[in-house]
Amino acid sequence: MQPGPALVMAATAAVDLVLPLAHPADAVLRNFFTTHRHLGSNDRAFVAETAFAVLRHKRLLEHLLQQLEVQPTPRKLVIAALVKLQGHSVSQLDQTLKGEERDLAAKLKAADVESLPPAVRLSLPDWVYDRIVANGSVQEALAFGRAMLKPAPLDLRVNTILAERESVLGQLNAAGFEAKPTPYSPVGIRLSGKPAINRHALFTGGAIEVQDEGSQLLAYLLAPKRREMVVDFCAGAGGKTLALGALMQSQGRLYALDVSEKRLNNLRPRLKRSGLSNVHPQLIQSENDIRIKRLGGKVDRVLVDAPCSGLGTLRRNPDLKWRQSEQSVVELAAKQSSILASAATLLKPGGRLVYATCSILAEENDAVVAGFLDSRPDFQLLDCQVVLGDSRIALESGRYLQLRPQTHETDGFFAAVLERRNAPA
Repeated sequence: MQPGPALVMAATAAVDLVLPLAHPADAVLRNFFTTHRHLGSNDRAFVAETAFAVLRHKRLLEHLLQQLEVQPTPRKLVIAALVKLQGHSVSQLDQTLKGEERDLAAKLKAADVESLPPAVRLSLPDWVYDRIVANGSVQEALAFGRAMLKPAPLDLRVNTILAERESVLGQLNAAGFEAKPTPYSPVGIRLSGKPAINRHALFTGGAIEVQDEGSQLLAYLLAPKRREMVVDFCAGAGGKTLALGALMQSQGRLYALDVSEKRLNNLRPRLKRSGLSNVHPQLIQSENDIRIKRLGGKVDRVLVDAPCSGLGTLRRNPDLKWRQSEQSVVELAAKQSSILASAATLLKPGGRLVYATCSILAEENDAVVAGFLDSRPDFQLLDCQVVLGDSRIALESGRYLQLRPQTHETDGFFAAVLERRNAPA
């Protein structure tokens, strides 16, 4: 579509609200659309796409404007995104651009990008790019950066309490969706495009949930069994809780713990749709809550999807790379270590704990697990590839599960499987 002046003005207003980076971009845009109900579905899609393009490529766009000695205002960033990223020609925007903006758009269109430093070209903060290079290679950093500039696919998890994947695939394709099985998760479906799946009867009836394939695999690493006692330690809105409950066939006892009442409230309608009867949401004050102490040594399996930098989810949440810092990662790593240590006290001998993040930084991943194992010799590390193989999931991973969008087409995930020994080491 060729955006007219009013639509570009709406996109500029949205970018102006998003750029302070005080709140998650998706929440800011939801509020924006609530107050701009006159925008149709195509208009909303354009505004959202443009705002996220600015966030994904923020560093590059600002650099190009500054090279031209132009202040990177929200409107200038929108113009840069339209001509440099979204393929609009200057002539297509003739009715929208004002005065000197036409000359600016032409210069932006012609600007060379390939000669810029990689971190600028990929719109990554230097500290993030440098850490990826230090932990891997320049090639890995380039591949990761390019992958994170693309939107994420829409992945679904089939709720096996209510449906089977083959049946759901047939219904979705018959309804006009382009649906295919995910390559690793046995209950995953990947859709083409961004269809409004939340209005479909399969969604409203609880047969499917929106969940990245990488997130689905965490449930298979924990592999809970019927009649076990299981804890989702940082449950949030409960996507992984529901996946665990389905694997337990709604038997046993599954606690969904979180420090946020709002997030747990978001779980309740999803839980009602799911048909599960074994899930027990519980609000806790911290990882040292008395409720946790009461469960000490009684639990079979614990999932710790720890709060993290979220740098593995930049396809969905590009604002996170601008909202996190080196200092925030240090603070998160300390919090992650505390949460892991507390969660481990829940396990009975022989019990299993999965520690996971949606981060790609070693400080939040390998280092946290190594520190824990040093302090708890009664725990041992299991090989993730072997554990997934027990569920007939063929994925070359090694001792840790480390998923990357450029390799696995999932968000960036890390997971470690820890088992409490039956006897002292």
